[in-house]
Amino acid sequence: MVSPDRPRTLVIDTATAACSVALIEGGRVIDSRHAVVGRGHAERLVPMIAELVDGGRAPHILVDVGPGSFTGIRVGIAAARGLALGWGARVDGYRSTSLIAAAAIAGGIAAPLAVVLEGGHGELFMQPFIAPLAPDGPLVSLPPAEALAALGARAAVGSGVRWLAALDATLTLHDALPDAKAAILLPDALATLPARPLYGRAPDAKLPA
Repeated sequence: MVSPDRPRTLVIDTATAACSVALIEGGRVIDSRHAVVGRGHAERLVPMIAELVDGGRAPHILVDVGPGSFTGIRVGIAAARGLALGWGARVDGYRSTSLIAAAAIAGGIAAPLAVVLEGGHGELFMQPFIAPLAPDGPLVSLPPAEALAALGARAAVGSGVRWLAALDATLTLHDALPDAKAAILLPDALATLPARPLYGRAPDAKLPA
């Protein structure tokens, strides 16, 4: 869990179809906003932050670095860096998979589990977690059939579970998107990553040799 001794923290999450922000201080969430927008994160994010207590201003900013949408990840990190420059704030990152796992375990979904997110081009981002909250393997990008094979007996949580449901209706599946306020559940080890994009797969466009 985020240490109660940390300064006020603005959390920004735009890596998936959800757009959310939260202010955390003294070990509690003091304000938050969340919406499923699909696209248009850039237009929604700044007004969301402005609606928070004190306009969201904080000496520490925590941002989702991915995996997820290429555009969404860039929007969130660019906003975090821009605000940090103006406010003189420090910026750290966290993974969307860690945030979803934290919320799932806190919500009563038993670990071990796997976070499964829409990855684009018919693939899924997948990462397993164990209790109390720790990665149990690397982040991978897999076609649904391979993700199903890798899932084993774990429950699956995330925006990509519909792809697995189409292959096996008997699975334990929980549809979920990241919510910035769940960052209060992240231990320091999972909430102090560099604020650099983690796309989860190579970009489709490549420079000519």
